[in-house]
This record gives sequence, structure tokens and C-alpha cells, in this order.
Amino acid sequence: MNKRVTSGKDTRRKHSEELKQELVERSLVPGASVAAIAQEHGINANLLFNWRRLRLRTEAPAVGGAAPATLLPVTVQMEPPAKSNKAIAPRPSSGVIEIDVGATRVRLRGAVDEASVRCVLRLLGAIA
Repeated sequence: MNKRVTSGKDTRRKHSEELKQELVERSLVPGASVAAIAQEHGINANLLFNWRRLRLRTEAPAVGGAAPATLLPVTVQMEPPAKSNKAIAPRPSSGVIEIDVGATRVRLRGAVDEASVRCVLRLLGAIA
């Protein structure tokens, strides 16, 4: 099975086209281990991967007829942090705020934010 072609003083091994084609065919079978096939034939797995890559490159246009993939430019923009309307740190949920305006008393319990107090005072000003 080992069909190597060697010449006199060249120390580099040269493999026949038949051997290359056979190994590439076997490596393209679903579930085949390229490393195991290469080791079985005494070659480096990278060499077999290179043969596969060359074969797939030459077949690619004939197989799908599709144009090669095109990379598109991408721009990533960070969104600014959301602006907080709360200028005051949140208060604990316990406590009471009482506001007396004339004969009216307004009692605010729990966590009260600045916007709520302004709204209550605006409404009280409209009533008075």
C-alpha cells in the first residue's frame, strides 16, 4: 500500500498521485480520522490535511458553483450609559414625610423620590 517514489540523492519522500488521491478519499468519508489514516500510512497528518485542502480548493467551484464568501465591514458602537433621573440616592423604604399646606396635610410613606415630591407640591400649589 505504501507507494512512495524516491530518487537517488533526494532525501525528501515523494508520494504517488494515486496514494494521495486514495488517502484524501478515505479522509473525506464522514467520521474518518485524518490523524489515524495518516499514521497508518506513515505520513504526517498535516501533510494529509494539506492534500485535502488542495483537493477541496480545486473542486470547490465545480461542486457548488457559488461565489466565495465576501467579508463585510462591521462597526461596533458602544451605547452611552442610560441617564438616571434620580439625582438623590434612593431612601430606605421606611419613614414618613409630612407636608402641611394650609388645612391640608400630605403624608408620604416609604421610599419617596424627588420627582414624586415635586409632583405633590405642584398639585398642592394648584389647589391652594
